[in-house]
Amino acid sequence: MKNILFPAQKKYLESYRKKEDKLILEMEEFADENSIPILEWLAIEFIEKLILVSRPKRVLEIGTAIAYSTIRIARCLAKSATIYTIEKSKDNIELAAKYINKSGESKKIKLIHGNALNILPQMDKKFDFIFLDADKQDYKRLFDYSMLLLKKGGIIIVDNVLWHGYTASSNVPAKYKTSTRHIRDFNKIFILQQNLDSMILPIGDGLGFGIKK
Repeated sequence: MKNILFPAQKKYLESYRKKEDKLILEMEEFADENSIPILEWLAIEFIEKLILVSRPKRVLEIGTAIAYSTIRIARCLAKSATIYTIEKSKDNIELAAKYINKSGESKKIKLIHGNALNILPQMDKKFDFIFLDADKQDYKRLFDYSMLLLKKGGIIIVDNVLWHGYTASSNVPAKYKTSTRHIRDFNKIFILQQNLDSMILPIGDGLGFGIKK
């Protein structure tokens, strides 16, 4: 099991994908060639629409990678809005900085190098929108910190909650067993969170979508 959608439906949806600019296509190609996970196009387009509708002033992204989603979110923000994005990999930080500079969106982006588990407890700002896409074993702790930083009425999005379809499968490959268990445990917490109106959407690799009560 490698996909959430069946191939025919996926191909049909891709036929309606909007044309992307050269930088986005370059980043997608680089990520594919170097096995760097980035958001699937349906997932990032959904997030872009949420940003345009909710018009957040301050966004937090946990897990920058090469800044693919960072840049796309920044492009949807108002000029006075800011996205803070945290990445612990030094190699990724260097790549992210390069792409951010090329994007022309550097004024809206605050790139933070370090472990989010150490950084989040020190943050004193509240956020209108939080996007969590980091190490799966850390999801529970990162989510707890995120909920403290999320404003009432704010939106939180969590990526990979269907995890290649394995969260709903009884036949999970050995290399995915531990990560699948982490995601299954997290999904229960996410859905049962008392101060969050939440659901799981079969978009991309599965998105957790919640609004803080």
